[in-house]
Amino acid sequence: MTYIYGASGGSITINVRRSESRDAHQIMKLFAPSTNNMFGRINILHLLERANLAVTVENEKNEVIAHAAFLDYPNVKSVEQNNWEPWLHMYGNSSKCTPLNTLFMHLFVAKPDFAAGCAREIIRTVFNAVQELHFIILSVEKKVDLDPALSLLFIPLPQFKKMYGVQCLVTVCYRKDYVPVLHIRKARIEDRDDITPIFNEMTDTLRTIYGEYFLAELIEAQDEMNHAAVCEVNNTAVGFISLCSEVNVELLNNCFDLRPFHGLRKGPSEKLNALTLRTAKSPVKEDILPSHSEDNADEKKEETNQDETNRAPHSDIRNQVTERAENSQVVSPRLTDAPNVFCIQLFCMDEKYETRSFVVRLATFDDTKGIELLVRSLELQHSILADLSTYNQSRRDVNGTPIQVIVADVLSEIVGIAVIRNEENIEYIRSHYNIENFIYFNHHQREEHGHLYHFALNPIFYHYTRHFLKEILRITLKSCLYYPVYPKSSQNEVQSPHVHSLTSALHFLVPVRRRRQIIYPLEQLGINAPSKRITKEKPKYALNHINRKLTLEPKVTINSRIVVVGASEIGISFLETLVFCPHLRFNNITLISTCAIPESHSSTSCRRFQARSHSYEHDDYTLMSLQSWVNMVVGKMIGIDRAAKHVIVTGGTKVPYEYLILCTGQQFQVPYLTGADTKSTNKDVIVDPDKQFSENVPPNFFLLNNHNDCENALDWLKNHSENTKGNIIVYGSTIEAYITINTILSFGIDGSLIHLVKPPTNSNSNCFNSSLVETAVEEALEKAKVSVHSNCLLSQWNDGKVHGQITVSTFTTESEPLILRCVAFFNFDKKKVDYDAFKAINKACLVFDGKLVIDSTFHTNDITIRSAGPLTKYSRRYYADQWSHENFNSKEIGFQLAALMLHLFDPTLEQVTQPPAELDLLVPTYTGCKVKECILPGDYHYLHVSKPGPMTCLDIQKGKPEYGRDIVTGSPSTGNYFQIHLNKYSTVDSITCLSLTPLPVSNYICLYGQHERLLNNLCSRFDEGLISDLYSYLKEPWSLCIYHDRFMEFKQEVRQLVESEKFNVTRPIEELIRQIADGELLVPENTKEFLEKQFQKHGYQKLIERSLLNYLRYNSDHLPMFAWPGVV
Repeated sequence: MTYIYGASGGSITINVRRSESRDAHQIMKLFAPSTNNMFGRINILHLLERANLAVTVENEKNEVIAHAAFLDYPNVKSVEQNNWEPWLHMYGNSSKCTPLNTLFMHLFVAKPDFAAGCAREIIRTVFNAVQELHFIILSVEKKVDLDPALSLLFIPLPQFKKMYGVQCLVTVCYRKDYVPVLHIRKARIEDRDDITPIFNEMTDTLRTIYGEYFLAELIEAQDEMNHAAVCEVNNTAVGFISLCSEVNVELLNNCFDLRPFHGLRKGPSEKLNALTLRTAKSPVKEDILPSHSEDNADEKKEETNQDETNRAPHSDIRNQVTERAENSQVVSPRLTDAPNVFCIQLFCMDEKYETRSFVVRLATFDDTKGIELLVRSLELQHSILADLSTYNQSRRDVNGTPIQVIVADVLSEIVGIAVIRNEENIEYIRSHYNIENFIYFNHHQREEHGHLYHFALNPIFYHYTRHFLKEILRITLKSCLYYPVYPKSSQNEVQSPHVHSLTSALHFLVPVRRRRQIIYPLEQLGINAPSKRITKEKPKYALNHINRKLTLEPKVTINSRIVVVGASEIGISFLETLVFCPHLRFNNITLISTCAIPESHSSTSCRRFQARSHSYEHDDYTLMSLQSWVNMVVGKMIGIDRAAKHVIVTGGTKVPYEYLILCTGQQFQVPYLTGADTKSTNKDVIVDPDKQFSENVPPNFFLLNNHNDCENALDWLKNHSENTKGNIIVYGSTIEAYITINTILSFGIDGSLIHLVKPPTNSNSNCFNSSLVETAVEEALEKAKVSVHSNCLLSQWNDGKVHGQITVSTFTTESEPLILRCVAFFNFDKKKVDYDAFKAINKACLVFDGKLVIDSTFHTNDITIRSAGPLTKYSRRYYADQWSHENFNSKEIGFQLAALMLHLFDPTLEQVTQPPAELDLLVPTYTGCKVKECILPGDYHYLHVSKPGPMTCLDIQKGKPEYGRDIVTGSPSTGNYFQIHLNKYSTVDSITCLSLTPLPVSNYICLYGQHERLLNNLCSRFDEGLISDLYSYLKEPWSLCIYHDRFMEFKQEVRQLVESEKFNVTRPIEELIRQIADGELLVPENTKEFLEKQFQKHGYQKLIERSLLNYLRYNSDHLPMFAWPGVV
């Protein structure tokens, strides 16, 4: 916030911020006739979409009072945006203007009374925001007068040479007039008085350790090895740096790969320059990059072969360029080379002054040798050289796609390279990724979308990455760049149609969220189906993006050490929320898990034994590529040191943290053997749930908690599917037990060898909460000859001798004991907190009351440790033991946990340390549905979608008057059972499917929470006998718009229209409904008819119809089966 003064007197408080698309309407109101004269006719939305930097000034009422837009090329039509330097250098004092330090003003509008103050504040803000910026250029036609507010800031440049057809007045604004220029000099003792207050503001540690005069002592101790310098403004020191040239280079080379920096030692050119300096005693400009020697034939060669099997059509090119690269040598540092490095011991800068020749151009044939040296020195993929050869030969790929190679040049050395092709799959990207979170798609031409294949920059110039990307867009005439990250297959090969090098620019791009796809009945739709460009299956990848708007929008860097323990769905959701914040860059997120981040193939194996919640589909992990942003530690948490703030992992590894998130959940554990003899019954056995199995786990005992466990079980079943001679015991009554039995049967193992042993339970309902589904599954088990034993407690293995494999399992029952010989034992008894996790939590003195105790904001009794999921329970002061996280949607819980933590890091959010006292008495509510989907015995595809919360017996629910009604078609015997339960408000409350054919699960999940009227008047049609099969009914084209991922946004938009105050009515329709419901308003006629009249009378219907047509038109790529005016 700052103050400016108006031309007529008085002052106002203003805020300068980046412009947003929603500002367009208010900006248009600021246009004046002089605006068109200066800048021409402007489409403000188009300009906001293309501007590298757009700035808006607003007053205390959030009203826009000024706006300016800046681009990296001039607003002169006859000047090419990728080659404007020759034109500008025809004007005086412009020779120092380069693409790195220059921006062009394309628009300025303001309220007349405050135009001068707003213009000055905008210019000052832009110079402060873009550290490399030194010149702002404004060009207008010569016959046009500058706006008075701008004429005070911009200085005309004389024109030395005329260009045909270009008659412009060019004016410039200099950085030095708005940001103080720093003068650097050697430090003196008297600088101590200026520098000490700056240090004291940052930290008091140095003064406490070294005394009050540590800076004076450091400055006085300067010698050949130690130097100190200050930067000053107006004879006052505002910054300090202390350097030391005594560095253990050998140790650093042992710990880090410093080959791109020549091992921090001097190369041949440096030695030669040093010799010349000593003999001639004249200054010599040293090369910024180490020189390369041609005669070092003994040097060891290393090269990468990651792309040997890719791009077969270019094999001849690859052989040629690889051979050429092998013949090019790069000097390796030797221990005898002198160090070429210094260490920064101390640095500080006054915040007011913290502001910080690199040429980017199209590659030419003469750059080939320099690029080869760059590839060798950075050990890049040789596919870069293959693409370079293609570019040099024809400028096009073998399939005709234009290809462009851009290089970064410093003192005639190639220090960076990028390879760009046109993005040919832009329809697929638009339909499968939320790219429209960052761009207005219709404002970008098809050829302006580029695909980044390779990007490499010498680490010395890493700080120029953002400028390099900006110049790539300008030079190639692109407005958007896309970079995919493909997963690695089990063979560790990159699965992509073209080779993509791992780009160092990834942190400067923004990750793009995936979009949920509709499962289309393509045969039924025929010619009304979406384009094959959208529906065709393609290799999955995570998408990263940058556009012109983002090139000058730096991310906020978060270096806090955030450690997440457990790759559960809650943990993954938490990580996803943080990683996909486009304006934040988390540098230090670590995930500790026993088996890394799940991938597509791991999810496929897990679903053979576990129910799917569909919080994450099997392709979602590939589409997120969290491993690109998150550090992985594979291991198990065995300890927490709260004092030292680190987690101890198996093997003794210590992982430090500042914020610790525990999401380990609950797992199936080895059941405790009661040890009861064969004469005992269940009544005689006392079960202690806290006792743990302490012996070695038998090799034929299976606990299926993660991907590795499931893979081991699958391998065992494959190896024993043809020669199984013993029983297989499946112990438990959970849904996972039934899934496992179906998997075992799918391997061709005889059902008579499978025994389902169910332990006693206190619950009145089964795992399906449906007697009809349970009956169908039991009939399928009976048909497969699977034996089922109920109310059995495991007492012994091998008659009490637990050594080696399990051969005999003994169970107590209500009467006679059950003794079964077996070759494998699968346990699916109740899930519990892992014992190692419990010990770590307990020893760390975190409150544990059967589960880890948390408050309403996920905090444990340690403010730096949070937890969520089935591992946790709410503190007893909430009286909410039944509201466990296991009864709610895991993805939603993870999102809420991340949303609360973002208040600690995101400067755009208000920091909240503790919730208000009145809210801390309530537990949070969650609205997302719970989903179970799996394949049960009988090859039944089972789906159950239910509301969140504790599960209650279905028979008890049906006895309540507010139960609602069920819509049911089909039956389990015919393999087409479908039940939709509507609550008393006629919205979908639960869905149960039991089918012999695969289900479009993601479509059906969208039905949850929808009113039956939205389902094409479901109740009235069902009552009239028009619906005989819900599967067919929900495949009809009308339903597809409900399955669209933006349908909920459309509903929210309609609700906002109804709630908005734009209508000139005394009482909005929502207020009328509330008053009628509360009895405050008595309606003489039928309530429904009264509301319909009010709805039509005040124009709601037309506005909502227009919104609906806009929704269908904007999403026509996914919904071409719908017609709207102008199509038919």
